[in-house]
Amino acid sequence: MPVLPGAEPYRHEGGEVGVLLCHGFTGSPQSLRPWAEYLAARGLTVSLPLLPGHGTRWQDMQVTRWQDWYAEVDRELRALRERCAQVFVFGLSMGGALTLRLAARHGDAVRGVALVNPANKVHGVMAHALPVVRHLVPSTRGIASDIAKEGVAEIGYDRVPLHAAYSLRQFFRVVDAELPQVTQPVLLMHSPQDHVVPPADSARILSRISSTDVTEILLEQSYHVATLDHDAERIFEESHAFIGRLAPSVGTMGSPMPEARGGSTTGG
Repeated sequence: MPVLPGAEPYRHEGGEVGVLLCHGFTGSPQSLRPWAEYLAARGLTVSLPLLPGHGTRWQDMQVTRWQDWYAEVDRELRALRERCAQVFVFGLSMGGALTLRLAARHGDAVRGVALVNPANKVHGVMAHALPVVRHLVPSTRGIASDIAKEGVAEIGYDRVPLHAAYSLRQFFRVVDAELPQVTQPVLLMHSPQDHVVPPADSARILSRISSTDVTEILLEQSYHVATLDHDAERIFEESHAFIGRLAPSVGTMGSPMPEARGGSTTGG
């Protein structure tokens, strides 16, 4: 299946500091594209992959599982590590859970993490019904475009495939058990008004990670997809300042790579 227009992966060859961005469940790179482009414009090397089963049609996601999504970001992290001196990982929603697992498993290979409305649990009645219901009903209504800003839409599925949702539930349990292994600096930004992931998820994450360098920021004007919402610029600026504090070589415009390693931008 062709990728939906606007949902393509994004990569930019920049300086010696890299950033891997992880999008959310049933979403696409489009939700993080402005963030990725902001960082790329400041000289950073950026990777924003499209997770398997995403960005086409929800039926394609039915046959994927959390192991597939995690394997994709794990590969991207390893690739960034080969060409960058330091790598940061950022994530939105389920992408936040992917980010936390990368941090737990890769240790010092991840310099710091930034999370926007990170998910930690599947909530509601459906969470308990998933083991059975997924065999009876293929999908339920979607969760895309929880955005306060008028005229802005997220490219995401209008249906949630339930086999994939069940796998997501299992993944959150895996990540929750590994949270004490997260020791890196953390920037956690979350919306008090979020109709997809409740603030309790952020509180749970903060209570279980072992990081001592933790910054929490409230995104008062945004809903779940805050990276496309009123607080987007603040997210971009705070995350860039976070990188600059931990990797001073970034400065105001990043740190250039050796000439042979190039500096082109591609959207595919």
